[in-house]
Amino acid sequence: MNWILLALVAYLVLQLGIGAWLAPKIHTEDDYLVAGRKLGYPLTIFSIFATWFGAETCISSAGRAYEEGFSLTSAEPFAYGVTLMLTGLIFAVPIWRLKLTTMADLFRLRFGPGVERLAALMLIPPSVLWAGAQLRGFGQVLTTITALNLSTAIAAAAAFCVLYTVLGGLMADAITDLIQGSILVVGLVGLVVAVVMHQGGIEATLAGIDPSRLALVGPDVSPSFVGLLEEYAIPIAGSVVAVELISRVIAARSPEVARNGAVMAGGLYIVVGILPVFLGLVAWRLVPSLPDSEQFLPALALEMLPTAGYVIFVGALISAILSTVDTILLVAGGLAAHNLVAPMLGVTSERAKLRLARMGVLVFGVVALTLALGAQGVAELVEESSSFGTAGALVVVSFGLFTRIGGPRAATVSLLGGLASYLGATLAGLPYPFITSLAVAVAAYLLVGLTEPRHSGIPFPSPG
Repeated sequence: MNWILLALVAYLVLQLGIGAWLAPKIHTEDDYLVAGRKLGYPLTIFSIFATWFGAETCISSAGRAYEEGFSLTSAEPFAYGVTLMLTGLIFAVPIWRLKLTTMADLFRLRFGPGVERLAALMLIPPSVLWAGAQLRGFGQVLTTITALNLSTAIAAAAAFCVLYTVLGGLMADAITDLIQGSILVVGLVGLVVAVVMHQGGIEATLAGIDPSRLALVGPDVSPSFVGLLEEYAIPIAGSVVAVELISRVIAARSPEVARNGAVMAGGLYIVVGILPVFLGLVAWRLVPSLPDSEQFLPALALEMLPTAGYVIFVGALISAILSTVDTILLVAGGLAAHNLVAPMLGVTSERAKLRLARMGVLVFGVVALTLALGAQGVAELVEESSSFGTAGALVVVSFGLFTRIGGPRAATVSLLGGLASYLGATLAGLPYPFITSLAVAVAAYLLVGLTEPRHSGIPFPSPG
């Protein structure tokens, strides 16, 4: 275990070294937040894939399959993979052509600075919730190879992630994503091969799957059509214009790279994302009686792999988490600095804006740490991040990009109505809070937008 820990420390130091090496090359806010819009196909594909392939995909989906089995209503990996493809096919090109720095810039261009500020305030919390999920996943990995308790491990993970993010910016993240994504694929494939060989080959492994652990509908999902729709709407409608994903689309060097890169990343996500689920189904007997199902994947790797293989696998898990946390904290810090603090203080210097963005990363790293320490699990934080206020954002972005309907008032009531209805439905215990919030956001936008004078809308650059 000491050798494993030393190798892990060396790997983390290497990651920090890459960030430190690239840090002096960052001179402007755009360099830091969108990598100067220079990402080609390899960096775009692996950057989107690695950003999305985080603790939920690896640790939580494997843990859920280990504990409950697998059903087609699971969001991982199919729903989130489809989400990336839909972003590429529908939203990537028109959004890229607007030359945004953050997602909230779209709201300013189409609806004005008031809606921009409201959108930024609503887009930040889901990002920070997701960052909390990744930090908790990082902490779970550390508990399997150190004597640290979970809270201490999460705090250590947060300190490293914040330092790494403050240094490197999006370009450093994109470059390391290419390395991290490759390590991730190698690590997961290596573990699958080890498990299959241990169980006597692929036929024996598949034959050992308990049919009672496979179902069309999960135990916590209503079997009704609306229940199934709710289950898929949260990951797809809740994430298709997620700020973390859009930040990578914006950073691509051309609209074609933005579109095709997102589609190919979605396909890669599904192919690689099925591996943790497969392991949870076929190897659950190999590590029985775990106190926390989210420890399954690291514990399985420790049991099945030699030291060198385990180091690669732990590096793969940490790679997945690092690339996700990096982007999330960059997005949250960028929204706060670029769309809220800098306009409020009248900051125009690129050096000052860059400083503000880095300070934002630090602040939201602390907030994410607090959330990670207080949560019950990774999946809980991820689901909240996918549904908190995201219905209104999807509605406003869709109407704003593709129609001339509505202006500032329509956007405002849709954003607030979607958030209020989601919170209200959740507190009231209604069965389908996300679909409810989506319906309210659409109705509110149309009700106000169709009666709002057309001249109140702010002219919007054509995406064509």
